[in-house]
Amino acid sequence: MKTVVRRYSGKGAKELFDLLEKQTADIEQLMRTVKGFVSYTLARSGDGGFSVTVCNDKAGVDESSQKAKDWLAKNAGSANASAPEVSEGSVILHLK
Repeated sequence: MKTVVRRYSGKGAKELFDLLEKQTADIEQLMRTVKGFVSYTLARSGDGGFSVTVCNDKAGVDESSQKAKDWLAKNAGSANASAPEVSEGSVILHLK
């Protein structure tokens, strides 16, 4: 399995997560369409927040990142958030 973490902080990040919190049903519907989807977490932090996506393979995390980017461009441009810090890796342990 592969994972991608997208961390949003700085300018517009708090506003972005205020908006995301109101759109969780739409985000869930979008992320569940990713091929090889395993799990998705959206969490608020002190200065914004982060998402964690786990998929069966790299193609899935790449697809999730593109869908997230497209969704943000279409629905969250008013937040003017900076681009996220993105980390990808292979899953060592996944509990659920």
